[in-house]
Amino acid sequence: MKIALMDSGIGLLAATAAVRRLRPDADLVLSLDPDGMPWGPRTPQDLTRRALAVAEAAAARRPDALIIGCNTATVHALPTLRARLEPGIPVIGTVPAIKPAAAGGGPFAIWATPATTGSPYQRGLIDDFADGVAVTEVPCHGLAEAVEHADETAIASAVAAAAALTPDDVTTVVLGCTHYELVSEHIRAAVQRPGFPPLVLHGSAGAVAAQALRRLGEQPAARAAANGTLTVLLSGREGTLPEPALAYAEGRLLKAVSPAW
Repeated sequence: MKIALMDSGIGLLAATAAVRRLRPDADLVLSLDPDGMPWGPRTPQDLTRRALAVAEAAAARRPDALIIGCNTATVHALPTLRARLEPGIPVIGTVPAIKPAAAGGGPFAIWATPATTGSPYQRGLIDDFADGVAVTEVPCHGLAEAVEHADETAIASAVAAAAALTPDDVTTVVLGCTHYELVSEHIRAAVQRPGFPPLVLHGSAGAVAAQALRRLGEQPAARAAANGTLTVLLSGREGTLPEPALAYAEGRLLKAVSPAW
């Protein structure tokens, strides 16, 4: 089984690690776009063009499925990628975990990039799944970029700024950008209020990995032999993951269990 994942940068690490934990025997193809990142500031048309190029580079390696490990790319490019690649290659998008967060019933916040915060897409998800629940949309200026470069000072500053915009009564935070899952404990420490129950964080990586297996008719096999290979494409060129990936537990996991790295 071969599963490809795509993103402009290392935000796909969370979903990649989730796939690796579920199926250590799966071959993985990671397709990044260092020549075109960041994707967030691009127009939807330009972002879709870049995403399509990255997806087609991954598709050339003949994967059984493709995961879009980026919320912004899912918003703008998912229909185009599905039209180009399916049904031959199932394409799985990444959607903020608003539905399970709303099911908890308490007030929650959605941390997302400034481009996604307040967007019709995110507002539509809130309307569909969180009607009657108090929701605060929190723009996280510079956080994805700081995570991408593993800049601890910039991460701490961006997390603190977003935490200051998060109401004190929030008990749940939706991580609406895949980069944020890499620094979830920083976010937890910044938002947790004394005397409140433990903060609940909702990412998308686990659900996306599980959905990819379902689309392929496969089951998790966490105890399978860890012999899955890892191929990295950088704007279509074969290479290795950027060095900042090793600053995160997810990147170190891939190095530990992927013999091809």
